[in-house]
Amino acid sequence: MEMEAKPAKKISLFSFILIILSAVFGFPNTAVAFDQMGYASIIWYILAAVTFFLPTSFMFAEYGSAIKDDTGGVYTWLEKSIGTKWAFVGSFIWICEWVLILVNNAPNVMISISTLIFGDDRTGKLSFFGLNSNESISILSVLLVLGITWISCRGIKSVALLSSIGGFFITLITVVFCGASILLIFINHGQLAQPINGIKSFIVSPNPAFQSGTSIMSFVVYAIFAYGGIESAGGIIDKIKNPAKNFPRGIIIAAILMTTLYVVSIFLCGFSINWSQVMGKSNVNLQNIMFILMYNVGDFFGKSIGMAPSAAATLGYGFSRFTGFSNLIGTLGSMTIIVYSPIKAFITGSPAKFWPKRMVSLNKHQMPAFAMWMQAAVIAAILLFTSFGGDDAQKFYTVLTDMMNISNACPYLFLVFAFPFFKKRRDLDRPFVFFKNYKFMMTTVVIVLLVLSFGIIFNLIQPLIVHDYMTAFWTFIGPIFFGGVAYIFYLYSMHKENKLN
Repeated sequence: MEMEAKPAKKISLFSFILIILSAVFGFPNTAVAFDQMGYASIIWYILAAVTFFLPTSFMFAEYGSAIKDDTGGVYTWLEKSIGTKWAFVGSFIWICEWVLILVNNAPNVMISISTLIFGDDRTGKLSFFGLNSNESISILSVLLVLGITWISCRGIKSVALLSSIGGFFITLITVVFCGASILLIFINHGQLAQPINGIKSFIVSPNPAFQSGTSIMSFVVYAIFAYGGIESAGGIIDKIKNPAKNFPRGIIIAAILMTTLYVVSIFLCGFSINWSQVMGKSNVNLQNIMFILMYNVGDFFGKSIGMAPSAAATLGYGFSRFTGFSNLIGTLGSMTIIVYSPIKAFITGSPAKFWPKRMVSLNKHQMPAFAMWMQAAVIAAILLFTSFGGDDAQKFYTVLTDMMNISNACPYLFLVFAFPFFKKRRDLDRPFVFFKNYKFMMTTVVIVLLVLSFGIIFNLIQPLIVHDYMTAFWTFIGPIFFGGVAYIFYLYSMHKENKLN
């Protein structure tokens, strides 16, 4: 039953920017970029920003400022542009993506906790009550998801506070890293740990695994989707102070800030990290790479100012622990907004007749608590099944991951494709307009659609190139399956409605 509403505190522009940073920006992407492509990753991150991230950010800013009074976020943007049916299908694929992101994020939090306590990743040795490490991590991950959901159900004030703090600490990691790297260049009299050998250093990767055209294209796809997620801010537009002005301002400021942070921090990696000495080692993987990078920054900084090797190593572990703490707070803040915003936008934005009454009801904090707990139950079930279900469960999880490989691009296809239809609406008040010229707008839409199509096509053919036909099959089936489920559910709901009428 819907309970009496309490007046909610509105989110300021500054807090909104921090929330976006918490949900979208990831310092680990910097470490991964330098590991895979070195300085050569910079040009691809800039290209991804220019052809995908900044254009879509301007589009979302226009969507949000014009449709500022609706609570549905992405669903409402699509519904007012291309109709209920395709809005439901696109939003359903989008919500499935975020559920799997939460499934992936929860166990990774344990790596941050391990690094905070021990200075490095020891999750592989974690065990309690006779459970192995995967089972132990899954139990802790479920408790984490339940805890985050409980906090988010307490109201937008709790969500905004944790997300803002998370955004601050995510940014703080980058600030500390950049500050230490800049000091090192002065201490070492301009000598870079990773030398620049002309323009070649900004084109050719030092990583032997990223020399071929196929591997470079896989990195380009990674760079494009490293910017994904800013559209999730649409789910809290009704909670922002003066949304007509502050929503587009926040989106644009955060987009420019994130692009700058990525480019600058990737370049600064070379001030303190020699690729062959640090990144080229066998113990480096995508889960621990950020902590290894920060350890080496601290260790190198200590040696550069004359510390003994043991003292420099202690400083390195201090940097690792700081990163573990900051990433822990940042990830918790990110999960808080992800647990709330997408499901809220989808459930409250889509027609109430599609759902049981409890799914669309709000608690006294104006949160769709029942829907959020149902989402938490699904995430917990996936985590427990994939950890306790043996080999078949692990294969199931691999299938889910493969199915999402291109599903994460589909919501952008819907939103960008719908944008010209949104621009044709004459009944909307538009406080913010970036695309004032029709030809420029259409050219931008075509470019972004081509970039997204490239990412989708490459994700389809890349497994075929290495003869991994099973991954190719599930990658292809992913968006068709999720979209098909949504379409069938939509037809069933409409049939039920017509029958009642």
